[in-house]
Parts: sequence; structure tokens; C-alpha cells
Amino acid sequence: MANKPYITSDQASAAMKAILDEANNPFVKQIAIAIVDEAGLMVAYHQMDNVRLYARRHAFRKAYTAAVMGMDTSANGAQLLERGRTVSDYGDPNLTPGEGGVVVLSSDGIIMGGIGVGGYIERDEELAAIGLKAMNIQ
Repeated sequence: MANKPYITSDQASAAMKAILDEANNPFVKQIAIAIVDEAGLMVAYHQMDNVRLYARRHAFRKAYTAAVMGMDTSANGAQLLERGRTVSDYGDPNLTPGEGGVVVLSSDGIIMGGIGVGGYIERDEELAAIGLKAMNIQ
């Protein structure tokens, strides 16, 4: 039987904590955080009080895009631009070209999922990367 790596509950919790610690120090804006598996299905979600609907939706869409496209959303958006395409060309309304999603890869390069942060546009991807580092994937 084949075993494949996946995002554990402990890894998702560590990522959430690291992102929230950073976002609250110093606190500037409300954020939402989504962590999905390799199929784009929700593993964990958290939102700060009074976070906007747009941020909540985009946290998921950024995590989803990173997971199903197998790359960070900033790289995916740049690739789309370079090719003269848009996410609507793929016919999947959950895809987004917005920065703030990072792909979660196992130590041997297998896609495990994605982390998306929405609401703090200037730092969304940085915050997602902090969460990825906290997962301590070896």
C-alpha cells in the first residue's frame, strides 16, 4: 500500500499560530487564513474578528490555487500574465491570480496542499510563507 504525505492537524495548527502571532505583532489589519489539502479541500480555517468577506473568500481561493496549480499564487499569476492568459481560461471559479497563497510540498516534492492568507494585501504571501515554515516539513 502506498503512503502519501499529508498536512497533519499539528502542522496546520502550528502554521495558524505562527501566522496569527506575526499578524498581531504589530496588528494592522484583520486577516483570514485557509489551509487546504492537495485537492483543495479545507484542512483548517481561521478568521479574525470583523474580517471582510472578500478576505475570507480569497484566503480559501489563494490556498486552493496554490494546491491545485502546484505553485505559489504569485508565480502562477506571473506565469498567466506571461502567457497572456487569465484564471478564467481554466474554467474554475476558485482559482485566483492574487498573491498570498503558497504551495505546501513534502521534502521529496509531493504536493500536500496550500496555505492562503487574505486581508493584508501587502503581506499576505509573507504571512503564508511564515505558516509554511512553521509546519517544519522535513
